[in-house]
Amino acid sequence: MRGDSSTSDEPSDGGRARRRWRRVLIPAGVVVGLLLVVAVVTSLTPWPSAMLIRAVFQQGGAAAVAEMEPYAPASGLRELDDVPYADGGADTTFDLHTPAEEGDLLPTIVWVHGGAWISGSAENVDPYLRILAAEGYTTIGVDYSLGPEQTYPTALTQLNAALAHILAHADEYSVDPTQIVLAGDSAGAQLASQLATLATSPRYAQLVGMESSLDAEQLAGVILNCGVYDLRAMAELNGLPAWGFKVALWAYTGTKDWSELPSGATMSTIEFVTEDFPPTYISGGNGDGLTWLQSIPMAQRLADLNVPVTELFWSAPHEPQLPHEYQFHLDRPEAQEALTATIDWLAEVTAPAR
Repeated sequence: MRGDSSTSDEPSDGGRARRRWRRVLIPAGVVVGLLLVVAVVTSLTPWPSAMLIRAVFQQGGAAAVAEMEPYAPASGLRELDDVPYADGGADTTFDLHTPAEEGDLLPTIVWVHGGAWISGSAENVDPYLRILAAEGYTTIGVDYSLGPEQTYPTALTQLNAALAHILAHADEYSVDPTQIVLAGDSAGAQLASQLATLATSPRYAQLVGMESSLDAEQLAGVILNCGVYDLRAMAELNGLPAWGFKVALWAYTGTKDWSELPSGATMSTIEFVTEDFPPTYISGGNGDGLTWLQSIPMAQRLADLNVPVTELFWSAPHEPQLPHEYQFHLDRPEAQEALTATIDWLAEVTAPAR
């Protein structure tokens, strides 16, 4: 005789809940199958991973802009936005900032934004370029096509076309064509180093199959912040950051074998710079692995060639650890120091306005 509910044939609430839970569980075989599909997809195409990396970079870029904005001048500059330099739509435009009137020529900084070649835009460096423009320069932030939508060397070709357009309209844009400073951050520093190598090494131009829009004599200097200059070293990386860079390079070059093909070789400017490379300012944070793997070796390579190099690096034990693109975190004293060093260097390599 069953005298209490604990021995009833009716399930308790807990039992019903467990049965409901069992009904929504995905069989282990299905889980394994889904994981295999994901693994196969990501082994065949960089698109899903590249889009994830892009989303992360977009968040970081927006945060950096918000941090820089209070330090940028709100007025006093002539500004041109989304100026087309080719017929590629938004990919082939630039933003310009200058304290000069049309016809007055200023030393000009052409800045290539970063974003691992698959993210970013000129808007990400807009406040920084306004800060530099207020020091007496015309500054231009250039957009270019990203991977995986377009692959190498599309971006390099576009940036070279941007330089040709800027020089052809120098008076309109208040650009002194005899004093061009190429600059970039992260992937943009890699591209800036390519443009400078293209202009100063005929052998490199021949190997790339591209004629530089700039003559070597027009280059006053190069700013390289947190860049990549040796892709063979990148191929040897391990861990999560390495995965991100390898996916980005796969997306940008269009091949997993970028380190073994001409794309990887010609992107590795450390192998092609010559003694004619322009005076260089180079910097990176001590908490950024690229500083030790890329920026410091590049600085040493240029010094070995007797290229004038101004470097700003921090000791390994420096606290706080300075992250990738620390220069844009202007709330930090180290970023302010880097900004001052950049402005001082610009004054050394450029002549007064004319």
